[in-house]
Amino acid sequence: MIWTASLVPLLALGASAAPSPASPKPVTIPLTRRQGLVRREHDTSWAKNQADSLKGKWQPASSESKRASGINNLVNKGTDSSYYGSIAVGTPPVAFNVILDTGSSDLWLASSTCYTGCRNVPTFNAASSSTFKNLTTAFAIRYGSGQAAGELVSDSVQMAGFQVTGQTFALADQVSANLLSSPISGLMGLGWSTIASSGATPFWETLARGSQWSEPVMSFFLTRFINVRNADAQEPGGEFMMGGTNTQLYTGDIDYVNIPSGQESYWLIPLTGLTVNGASVLSGSVNAAIDTGTTLVGGPTDSIAALFAQIPNSQPGTGDLEGYYIYPCSTSVTVTMTFSSKTWTIDPADFLLMRASNTMCVGAFFALNLSGSAPQWIVGDTFLKNVYSVYRYNPPSIGFANLSSNALAQNALGGALPSATIGSSPVTASAGASNGAIGMPNAKGVAAMMGAGVLGAMLF
Repeated sequence: MIWTASLVPLLALGASAAPSPASPKPVTIPLTRRQGLVRREHDTSWAKNQADSLKGKWQPASSESKRASGINNLVNKGTDSSYYGSIAVGTPPVAFNVILDTGSSDLWLASSTCYTGCRNVPTFNAASSSTFKNLTTAFAIRYGSGQAAGELVSDSVQMAGFQVTGQTFALADQVSANLLSSPISGLMGLGWSTIASSGATPFWETLARGSQWSEPVMSFFLTRFINVRNADAQEPGGEFMMGGTNTQLYTGDIDYVNIPSGQESYWLIPLTGLTVNGASVLSGSVNAAIDTGTTLVGGPTDSIAALFAQIPNSQPGTGDLEGYYIYPCSTSVTVTMTFSSKTWTIDPADFLLMRASNTMCVGAFFALNLSGSAPQWIVGDTFLKNVYSVYRYNPPSIGFANLSSNALAQNALGGALPSATIGSSPVTASAGASNGAIGMPNAKGVAAMMGAGVLGAMLF
């Protein structure tokens, strides 16, 4: 899950049912959301954490083939700060909540031997699993807001009715303060294997390669509670689906944009247009990473300045709000983003990140200058709450569709939180071979994890 200075990651805590091989049905993972807009009014430290998360995530730092689909219901934590879902690990399987992050590719959990940073967090006990293997390889990942370290292991991992045996992941026994918070125990990266710090093939990619899915896609729907005054710290967060799309949650066709050839690393597509209240502020085409593990939208300093220049009486933030802009809360701001030839609108409620004072608000677009191979733009939940998003393995591409009335109805208060469900007979695949040198973290992978614990930060 983590790009922009604290763009909050999407955590999913979902219930998943094992699909019937004879009649495969989609498995959805419900998401839960946390802290609302009112609760974080004037809380500049929260905004700073979001920004640090975003910067830390993206800025460089030193078997039998069965086809099915499954759904993992998500939890929305901290009023759109992050979304998490559930996985089950080991034999017998034990459920854990993890942030689901398309902006990174590693899976890690807090270990029962964790001696720092794991207080009150559910941890994985290796001794309780009969299929556990210690790979005796050190693992470390660093984020802008912290780091995690431990060792690589393998075991059976289940999610949304699917199971991968011998999945390589990390058990962390050292975690930076505030990186994890109950009930979240770790992070599941949903990016491509080419950026996996562990060198392991990600859970999702093993299933997609092995044709375990009915369709070679995974998809997200995220709820919105950012402007709901009585929202609880955790609300239903939407769903994550593996192996298909939920036609009840979107209308019309899914508009797919291909990932540039040979760039299957992040979920990266061309951003070809950007407007604010009808005025264009982007010329040409730039690469953008679609990141469920980030709360904000991060872009180059010049572009963000041009965007806010179209909002009367806006000004750069200072102190904890450095990199942000503030603008009059009375101003309704509508931003559109165009990918290829299709334009999508961000609701003004999502653009308004939080109140900085009684009259001035903080925008959810953050100034972020990335270097090296990092994309110029990181597009997080601020945008993704407005669309149904689909991540296709073959051909490699990202699709967006308009949300249906059924989806929008889930933004109402009073919904029940999902509970973790462990399938009794999951569709199973064996983990693939390692992708490269194990234990050598890459900048994005490290950041991804950071952002999760922080889904409250702007960018993971």
